[in-house]
Amino acid sequence: MTDQMNEAMLDAMESVQEVKVGDSVQGEVLSIEDNKQIIVGILGAGVEGVVPIKELSTLPIETITDIVKIGDTIELVVISEIGKDKENGSYLLSKRRVDAKKVWEKIEDSFKAEELIEGTVTDVVKGGLVVDTGVRGFVPASMVDSHFVSDFSGYKGQTLTFKIIEIEPSENRLILSRKAVIEAEKAEMKKEILDKISEGDIIEGTVARLTNFGAFIDLGGVDGLVHVSEIAHYHVEKPEDELTVGETVSVKVLGINPDEERISLSIKETKDGPWSGIEEKAAVGSVLEGVVKRLTSFGAFVEIFPGVEGLVHISQISHKHIATPHEALEEGQEITVKVLDVNEDNRRIGLSIKALEEKEEPVVEESFEMPEESTGFTLGDVIGKDLEQ
Repeated sequence: MTDQMNEAMLDAMESVQEVKVGDSVQGEVLSIEDNKQIIVGILGAGVEGVVPIKELSTLPIETITDIVKIGDTIELVVISEIGKDKENGSYLLSKRRVDAKKVWEKIEDSFKAEELIEGTVTDVVKGGLVVDTGVRGFVPASMVDSHFVSDFSGYKGQTLTFKIIEIEPSENRLILSRKAVIEAEKAEMKKEILDKISEGDIIEGTVARLTNFGAFIDLGGVDGLVHVSEIAHYHVEKPEDELTVGETVSVKVLGINPDEERISLSIKETKDGPWSGIEEKAAVGSVLEGVVKRLTSFGAFVEIFPGVEGLVHISQISHKHIATPHEALEEGQEITVKVLDVNEDNRRIGLSIKALEEKEEPVVEESFEMPEESTGFTLGDVIGKDLEQ
């Protein structure tokens, strides 16, 4: 053997890559065995390796050919040496771990840049959601939504956007939050709405929540409050008596406090007041049903329409003389009244009860007449006799 041949052989031997556990290598797919594993030739090393199906992808796969085909060159990492006497190769390799490493690196970059990432909810567990982002992520129950959720089953299969809360690749630990994304979106929408609306605007919203003191109206990302006193022109005892959750309503903006992100609204200000058109609704001479609301020393206030009260003066309560309205009426009593006069500008209505009742005629006592035959004198004789005396 010549010196040149020896030197060529030494160069060839030196050019053969030594394979160690943990190395990243390139492998050419030589064969696919029973859809369970692939055999690859490690380029530059002159040896073969085995990649089980579970080490081919970070996602579950059914058919190996969906991932690789014979002749493909793929990037792999050496997991362990399985012996040169093994029929299927001498090294156990993984493509999944290479892909996962790249995903972790990308996620770490997103975390540092405070960027959001996407993931698909693959499972619902007692403590929260399992999410596939290329690697396994976890969303604790308290970070799933901005409000309490009792059943997470509806999230399974959804692809959502998440904020990275905690990341530790060495421990395969990735904690995500959907709640943070929702709250950030709401804050942005709230800012846009607060910048867009002005006091006095009339806009549409949806009844989001009802409380004992009013109704919260969703204006498209920010809630405004309609106090119970601003629901209707008449007295409202409970908001649920007038409104239902999900109902679309028109509201007028009464006030905006950007610092506290509070919006005061009114529903009644978008509607005609109860006195509007009252001269037609309660025309002079008309007879109406009403409820006694208040009694005073000078008369009774009677509600004839929601939010509209008229006065029955004490002199119009009864044909009989009464010293106080309490003698004839009581609060809450339903009565019939006749309209005497109406003044829409001054919001005054004069009513009468007695105008609908018949006046009783006074009883006249009969005068006594003396029968003439009983005395033998006439009444004139008696009077004349008295004058003579």
